[in-house]
Amino acid sequence: MFSIRAMTGQDRDAVMSMVLEFYHSPAVEHEVDAATLEKTFWDAVDPAEGLLRGLLLEEDGEAVGYAYVTFCYSGEMGGRVVFFDELYFRPQCRGKGYGTQVFRWLKREYPDYPRFRLEVTEANEKAARLYARLGFRTLEYRQMVLDGDLAQGERKENLE
Repeated sequence: MFSIRAMTGQDRDAVMSMVLEFYHSPAVEHEVDAATLEKTFWDAVDPAEGLLRGLLLEEDGEAVGYAYVTFCYSGEMGGRVVFFDELYFRPQCRGKGYGTQVFRWLKREYPDYPRFRLEVTEANEKAARLYARLGFRTLEYRQMVLDGDLAQGERKENLE
């Protein structure tokens, strides 16, 4: 039987082994420092961290996957957004409909959130097909990030 529950600190070893599998798969396009992955786990199980929720996905009481979901507000939607930061299943549990169950469960948990959002790499074709079957569509935005300080050239332009 498949079940979903909140992660706890006692789940650390099971979750972190899956996190490492996830971060060494085609679902991730870059390296992430192990200390960052560890911090994220502890934030995901901390009830005081209101922007991140960790879910343990179990089959017959055994950890077979995990999800990190986070939350933000979308001006274009006029409401809160559930953002799937990570969703991972061990290979033996893929194709059993568990991914669909996770999305349905979260839609029941957050019925008033007008948008659910996620990222998927080009190489992660099976996941992309699942998301499309569930009704997700591609947004034609180019996503950009800034990690750390602004570039030096940018600072000079703004100071002149």
